[in-house]
Amino acid sequence: MNHYTKNTKAFGTTAAENPLERLDIQRRAVLDNDVEIEILFCGICHSDLLSAKNEWYGTTYPIVPGHEIVGKVSKIGANVTKFKVGDLAGVGCMVDSCRTCDHCHDDLEQYCENGNTMTFNSTDKHLGGQTYGGYSERIVVDEHFVLQIPENLDLAATAPLLCAGITTYSPLRHWKVGPGQKVGVVGIGGLGHMAVKIAKAMGAEVLVLTTSVAKTEDAKRLGADEVVLSTNPEQMKKHAGSLHFILDAVSAPHDINSYLSLLKVDGTLVLVGAPMEPLPIVSFNLIMGRKSFAGSLIGGIAETQEMLDFCGKHNITADIELITIDQINDAYERLLKGDVRYRFVIDIASLKK
Repeated sequence: MNHYTKNTKAFGTTAAENPLERLDIQRRAVLDNDVEIEILFCGICHSDLLSAKNEWYGTTYPIVPGHEIVGKVSKIGANVTKFKVGDLAGVGCMVDSCRTCDHCHDDLEQYCENGNTMTFNSTDKHLGGQTYGGYSERIVVDEHFVLQIPENLDLAATAPLLCAGITTYSPLRHWKVGPGQKVGVVGIGGLGHMAVKIAKAMGAEVLVLTTSVAKTEDAKRLGADEVVLSTNPEQMKKHAGSLHFILDAVSAPHDINSYLSLLKVDGTLVLVGAPMEPLPIVSFNLIMGRKSFAGSLIGGIAETQEMLDFCGKHNITADIELITIDQINDAYERLLKGDVRYRFVIDIASLKK
């Protein structure tokens, strides 16, 4: 069988020091269990930039980033039952896993013991080489890893839910955040602003912890009940020992101990940001209160669908800035400076033109 679909337009780079540019990539023909999606919008995640620039030292070039993908089904394989041509569909961070290990059987494909296949820069078992992401015209993915998109949501603003949404929903859900709980969110960026919206919709009282006074008004617009300036000792002391749960979305080095002091007995702080440097922990900040310091990585496919349905029910989407394909390199520069509110999304129609 010919597994190739040639001349798919894409945007990517051939080296860490090069800007992103127009590339032609190959997509496989639709196999029996596959769904082909005509991509309409793709969000820009900070990990796209880090991968393109080889900041994580594992990039194989050429690379086409993008794992916050929404579009319309353009073709289906003979065995596909969940989708029909014309349906809205999405693809997140994964496009395959072993499906045989304990974690896969438990719908935790993100922790696949044999290594899942990421949407880009992963080994492509069909074509060889690397998988290519959503900065492209189309993508072909096994039905199991394709998500159904609620029709009531703005499609462009839904794209970031496929990464930023599930990355924050999963720990909030796992640690059973809900009514009667006081939840802290550290860092109001692409991840943090989604955490505020989702935690509020779950019924929690939401406290935003920020180093920026300028973010106070916007944090309240997003749904925060209170905003605390983490550089103000008096404001921090006021909330000491009062939080059930803290979601930390900061990827830069920061003082984790000041946030641990805000937790109640048996409280949990979960890291979803990814600082490159180790974070020193004062042991007594955990011991005195039986507190937990944890981490979380996206979510499995079933939980991602659950998140999308939850967001559809509560009318939750990301706050985005829509850009054209030729603005990607400028968007990357702005992303490095933190100059985005709160997620860039690419209009893929501009690539097709």
